[in-house]
Amino acid sequence: MSEFDEYIVHGEPGQKEKAGAWQTAIGLQDVDGLKVSSYLLDTARQHIEGNISIDEARERIKVYYETKTGHDAIDEEGDKVSANIAKIIMEPSFAFSLIGLTSIHRRIFEDCFKFAGQLRTVELSKKEWVLGGEASVSYQPSFDLRNAIEHDLAKEKEYDYSDKPISEVIHHLARFTADLWQIHPFREGNTRTTAVFLIKYLHSMGIPATNDMFKEHSWYFRNALVRASYKGLNISPTTEFVERFLRNVILGEQNELRNRDMLVGASLPKSTIQSATEDGSKSKICTLDYSLEETAVLRCIENNPKMTQKEMAVSIRKSERTVKTITSALVDKGIIIRRNGRRNGWWEINNPDESIKKEERSPYT
Repeated sequence: MSEFDEYIVHGEPGQKEKAGAWQTAIGLQDVDGLKVSSYLLDTARQHIEGNISIDEARERIKVYYETKTGHDAIDEEGDKVSANIAKIIMEPSFAFSLIGLTSIHRRIFEDCFKFAGQLRTVELSKKEWVLGGEASVSYQPSFDLRNAIEHDLAKEKEYDYSDKPISEVIHHLARFTADLWQIHPFREGNTRTTAVFLIKYLHSMGIPATNDMFKEHSWYFRNALVRASYKGLNISPTTEFVERFLRNVILGEQNELRNRDMLVGASLPKSTIQSATEDGSKSKICTLDYSLEETAVLRCIENNPKMTQKEMAVSIRKSERTVKTITSALVDKGIIIRRNGRRNGWWEINNPDESIKKEERSPYT
């Protein structure tokens, strides 16, 4: 069992939320090979158990490194950034804008980088392991960063999620995320900033981002973004790997995420893709042709079958009337059933093989 899993499995709702945020924040440090100290873990536990606030936790970390001699700079960045990310993830507010993006970078790295929150004025080139250690993605020129970000965000705002099947939504989100990352607006910390921005964006649409994906597979996430952005001789950009990651995040699928499969020239085994119709998939809703709103409601039911429509509305940030419309439609389609009456009952998701014959096959098999 990894750090804080006991709170995820057995904790109160507030503890689960805090533990999930900490797990994601700590896991994201892996994209830059950073680790966290035992002091950070102890402090996070104090916060999860309600003994201190998140701001008190951040202050403790700050004071710890101000008074500690001979400490590891890698631990210091990992600790401070983890605490900052945990705070941001737990906050309900989110600004889908250039200011919102730069604000996230500033708040994540304000204790580590002098240029935190500032668009870079230098050009970048990074040799990537997944490209054989020799090639780099072509990042946006520094003179055009602001225009590129505003263009991508404006284009995303025009996209209508309401009537799109979930497979199309995930492909779209993968392309949007990769394009935003490829801009690489900052000198350092672009992947962690992109990840937090994506998590906040998903939350703003009522989609819970599965914490263990960013906790355990943040380096995969970065390599997937590289493969979605790099174009070279006989190599085309592909969102395949980002989509696989997002299907696990959004739908709760269990597609195998292996960095070696993304190495340029590697052949991808079919066994790494898991359809919801295969044994072992933990979600009943993985590969069905639902809209994003329907998926959000189904994830609520899957996580808590006794959740009321009012609670669902709060969770997915829609009106109660909208949730009632969605649940009624899902009942009419035979996708969900209400058991034991309205007051003391619960929701049940039908077996997709029995209730729905219209299945969406994985695009990678």
